[in-house]
Amino acid sequence: MTRSLLRRGAVLGAVSALTLALGACGSDDPADSTAADTTSSSSSAMESSAAPMSDEPFGAGCSAVPADGEGSFTGMTDDPVATAASNNPALSTFAQAVTAANLGDSLNSQQDITVLAPANPAFEAVPAEALQALLADNAQLTAVLTHHVIAGRLSPEQLAGTHTTLNNDEVTIEGSGESFTIAGEGTVTQTQASVICGNVQTANATVYIIDQVLAPPAA
Repeated sequence: MTRSLLRRGAVLGAVSALTLALGACGSDDPADSTAADTTSSSSSAMESSAAPMSDEPFGAGCSAVPADGEGSFTGMTDDPVATAASNNPALSTFAQAVTAANLGDSLNSQQDITVLAPANPAFEAVPAEALQALLADNAQLTAVLTHHVIAGRLSPEQLAGTHTTLNNDEVTIEGSGESFTIAGEGTVTQTQASVICGNVQTANATVYIIDQVLAPPAA
């Protein structure tokens, strides 16, 4: 779905001068229609380049999402985000963490949010002892998970920037198009996080699946 940027064709000054001269003489020379066609074609190309990005999910990690069933992209659209994540095997560890923190009902009741959901390998990248300690500390787990949630549904065009999370701190996302990252200092493993499957829709959220677990500033 990568959009190509089309450059506007310049209308040559000689053609413009010729068109004006012939127009003054009242001529029906075909050069008039040729210039008009060229301008129309250039305008159409510009309109095409301004077309919005597709609403479909994007990213190599989308291949891990089931093709059908409740955990598929289509199946997730009619469930709130915590429920949708629990049905998606690519997000099973994230769903388990949400349940452990008793955040399922809270996330499901939110209206119009954006969730940066770590895929299963993101949790596997966290050292086992550190992960177990996190899952056992409800307050810390809640802070980490709510740090992954931003108020408002962010489209890919809106995703880059610094956003306030539901943990009342900030997360900075860089990139554009279909390539978005979060700097390593903002993750548990100190490794840069990337969006591997973006623009996934649920009933109340837009989800961007990422390949690292994010860490709140104080974590």
